[in-house]
Amino acid sequence: MAQYKILDQQSFSSEKYTLVPIRMEDRFDIMKWRNEQIYHLRQAEPLTEGEQNWYFDHVVAKLFDSEKPSQLLFSFLADNKCIGYGGLVHINWLDKHAELSFIMATDLEEDNFDAIWSAYLPLIEEVAFRNLDFHKLFVYAFDLRPHLYKSLEKNGYFQDARLKDHCFFQGEFKDVVIHSKLRNK
Repeated sequence: MAQYKILDQQSFSSEKYTLVPIRMEDRFDIMKWRNEQIYHLRQAEPLTEGEQNWYFDHVVAKLFDSEKPSQLLFSFLADNKCIGYGGLVHINWLDKHAELSFIMATDLEEDNFDAIWSAYLPLIEEVAFRNLDFHKLFVYAFDLRPHLYKSLEKNGYFQDARLKDHCFFQGEFKDVVIHSKLRNK
């Protein structure tokens, strides 16, 4: 398993869930989920296997040895099986904040969305707040999934901003909603 130089601890667990540095073996599952859920991602078109391999070989591989990587990506496991991935992206090391990202296996969303987000959030917060001493995490989301906001708010996130007509989606402009959480609040 690859390890992030910046982290003293590489694995974060609670009950049956574990967060580990993103694994090469999960790349095609991740690609599949991203392509299935493209509607809510900042991704213009479906990914190909070649593009996914290139990204892992040329972008992800460099993150592990960086003193201050631009992102920290993790595989999210349930009983040692990858069911999602996410991490800290658009990291601002000076201001000690990062955007939080996460997607789960598409077939788990309907019945397990809140439970899986509620398992993921404390683990990624352990990385950000306890291990990296970040001050703030935020989630940037197109205003398409109100069930996401309920899960975030249930886990201590607050609506920090609403950017009106900020993205163009399926022929119309949509708001972007930003939810945040501060360390120790």
